[in-house]
Amino acid sequence: MTGSTAAVTRLSIVRHGQTDWNLHKRIQGSTDIPLNATGRAEAATTGLGLLTRSWDGIVASPLMRAAETARIIAGELGLARPELVPALTERHHGDIEGLSFTERQEKFPNGVVVPGLESRQAVLDRVLPAFSLLAAAHPGQSLLVVSHGGVIGTLLRHATDGERPRHDELIANGSVHDFEWREGRLVLLHFAATVRTPQDAGHTPG
Repeated sequence: MTGSTAAVTRLSIVRHGQTDWNLHKRIQGSTDIPLNATGRAEAATTGLGLLTRSWDGIVASPLMRAAETARIIAGELGLARPELVPALTERHHGDIEGLSFTERQEKFPNGVVVPGLESRQAVLDRVLPAFSLLAAAHPGQSLLVVSHGGVIGTLLRHATDGERPRHDELIANGSVHDFEWREGRLVLLHFAATVRTPQDAGHTPG
């Protein structure tokens, strides 16, 4: 017998809609900031854009901005209420949460250790096992996963050996990025990158 018979699970990862802190370019991290009106509209638009594809379920980070995005998308797609998965929460940013990019650079210039900042490896150490459990529970299915910019960026770096996202690539609110969980590893299928503009200076994750 040749090849593997292991089922492949599709994980399409969505960044939540906009919040006021996104709008004002403040670092959110684990701070629980809700969607604003633009973010709710972005979530609805994302849901409508996914109607042409078949979905078996939706899961989300428990932070308000991700959970509400997931509920709006689920409503557009006729899916059951999203399952909340604590491991999918945003990367913890410690003492820089709530700061603008400029404030962050003033208080913690490049190279200065930020107290409480979660390492990217620590993010992987909690998110990848969660994906393994989801894949085991949904073999061969297609799931939507609503999470955060910092988490998605970390997963992209992991799946591309650090090649993506490039310096000029942003992970936009409401964007959808396609991965597969295949034989115990995460494989990138499509990165829906947005090209950075001058107005994006100080763009923050979250």
